[in-house]
Parts: sequence; C-alpha cells; structure tokens
Amino acid sequence: MKPVIQNLKKYDFIMLFCALSASLLGMLFVYSATKSFDEHLKYIVVQGGAFLIGLFGMYIIAKIDYEDLAGVWPFFAGVGVFMLVLVLFIGTGGESTGTKGWIRFAGVGIQPAELAKVFFIITLSKHLYHIGNDVNYVKNVIFLALHLSVPVGLVILQPDMGTALVYIFIFVVMVFVAGIDIRYIIGALTAFSAFSVAAWYFLLSQYQRERFFAFLNPEASPGDYGYHVMQSKIAIGSGQIAGKGLFQGIQTQLGYLPAKQTDFIYAVIGEEAGLVGCVIVLILLMSLIARSVYIGKNARTMLGTYLCTGVAAMWLFHTFENIGMTVGLTPVTGIPLPFLSYGGSSLVTNLMALGLVLNVRMRKRTINF
Repeated sequence: MKPVIQNLKKYDFIMLFCALSASLLGMLFVYSATKSFDEHLKYIVVQGGAFLIGLFGMYIIAKIDYEDLAGVWPFFAGVGVFMLVLVLFIGTGGESTGTKGWIRFAGVGIQPAELAKVFFIITLSKHLYHIGNDVNYVKNVIFLALHLSVPVGLVILQPDMGTALVYIFIFVVMVFVAGIDIRYIIGALTAFSAFSVAAWYFLLSQYQRERFFAFLNPEASPGDYGYHVMQSKIAIGSGQIAGKGLFQGIQTQLGYLPAKQTDFIYAVIGEEAGLVGCVIVLILLMSLIARSVYIGKNARTMLGTYLCTGVAAMWLFHTFENIGMTVGLTPVTGIPLPFLSYGGSSLVTNLMALGLVLNVRMRKRTINF
C-alpha cells in the first residue's frame, strides 16, 4: 500500500483536478445538450466509456519513463501514419461533417487525426531532442519540414483543414522553443501564405469557403453557414451572469443551436451557466496550459520540455479556436473544446496528452545541495 501512495504523490494534482473537473463538466453539459435527442443516454455512455479508456491510457503513458516512451518513436510514427492512410480508404463522415475522418467499427467511430496528435508530439519531441543545438542546419530544417508535411498532408486529404492547422501550430511552437532561426519562420510564413492562396482555389471545398465568408459576415447567410455563429452568440449572450439554469436554455433545449454537444458546447455552457460557467471553464483550461508550460520549463531534459510544449500548444489552439468560433472571433472549423466537447477520440487524446505531461512531472529535475 505504501508504494502505491508514494507513487500517487508524484502526480500533479492541480492538473488532475482541472482535467477531471473539465471532463465531468463536459459530460454534464453534453447530457443537457442531448436531453431532447432520441437515445440521448447513448451520448453519455460513449463519453463515459471514452473517459475510462482515456484514464487508462493516461495511466499507462505516465507510468513509462518518457525517455523510454520516446525511444520507440518508430512505433508511434508507424501507427499514426497507418491510421491516417487507412481513413482515406475506409473513412466515413461525408456530407454531414464535411470530412471523411472517422473509422467506424460496430457503430463506434474513431477519429485517427485526433489520436495521431499525441503520436506526432512524441515523434517530433524525439526528433528535436536528437538534433539538439543543430536545429538551424539546413538539412535538419528540411527533415523537420518533412516530419510535419506527412501528417498534415494526409489530414488535408480527408479534407480537414482545421485539424491540419492544429498540427502546424504544434510544430511552430515546438521548433520555436527548440531555437529555430527567425529567417526560417519568415520563410515558412511566406510559403504558408502562398499555400493558403492555392488551397483556397484548389483544396478547400465550397462549404469550407462559405464557412469563412460566414465568419466575416454571419448575418449575410442567417439560414445557412452564418446560422451556427448567430445562434451561438444569442445563446451565450442570453445566459448573462449566472445563466438560465441546467436544462433551461432556450437555444439549447429547443434545438436552435446546431452541433451543440460538439463544436458549440461552450455556447451551451454560456446559456445555461452564464458568464460564471464560461469563466470557470476558461480557468480550468488555462490552468492546464500554464501548468504544462511550467512543468516543461522544469523538466529533467529538453525532451520533457518539448513534450510539455507540444501538449500545451495543442490545448491552446483548441481552446482559442473553439471559443473564438462560438463568439464569432474565428471561423467555424469543427475544432472541439478540450475535455468538454462530445467525442470519444478527442477526450481519449486529451487524457493521453495529460499523461505525457504527468510523466514529465513525475520525473522532474531534482536539485541536490
């Protein structure tokens, strides 16, 4: 019993509290958002099952020394690429989601692009740790660019531009921490600008372009793509300070708010829990991000720093983009809110990512006097 207690003391209880609280709040508001659906209990069963699977994955990842974990990077790279290739052939989703990014077995859907984010963080961390201070050598920069291009290219083919941007943001933050020269960043931004123009005409589908125009002027298409944003802002605004109460939101319960259990769960929270609920969610998520950065800064090795940085970058992008699109500050991209949006793959991914940070925390740098 004593070894178990000593092992538990190594965990970061601030992060555990924030992550578990956010997950449980997510399940509560997912239940509220789906209360009027047929077989609404199915959503809680799926989310609860994903929560338990994610906790198990978190425990396994935290238990194995992160240096040993990164040592088998070819396995993570292989599994990640295999899943992203497989979904191109047997993926489902279609018109209802705008992307064929799910693999379904016996009615259960898995989104490989979500799970592969953790594998990408592990392999890129190992890559950066391996090249060390030589990150600015042209050869190493080229190989780093190739490291990014494989998952991003496969995700774009689904097509899922929102998730592709998550990978790009993780990469940029991690190589910045690794000390990449500013000239490479400027060059990358120039190339990205050129790519964005080409993507607008040749890669983005019509619905994706219309989503962007709806972001600029949602009132111009109130019955189409702008409808999501308009209803979301109405829901959040009507919640005022304390909200209308659980199960009492008009936009939520009467079905005016689309994708309310997934992309727009923050609007549900805003309507039914008000500003108070929104602030609590922000505090929980920003605490996780800040804690990840702090643990990374005090990591035993730079490998641990990169792992924590990658996880923090992933959570930051998801939080900023998801909340931004619910209030009309960013385009609607289908990016879930970490730990809170309905989606088993997303919840499992975030709990696994938490396991990486806990792993680094459990093996933090020690100071000897």
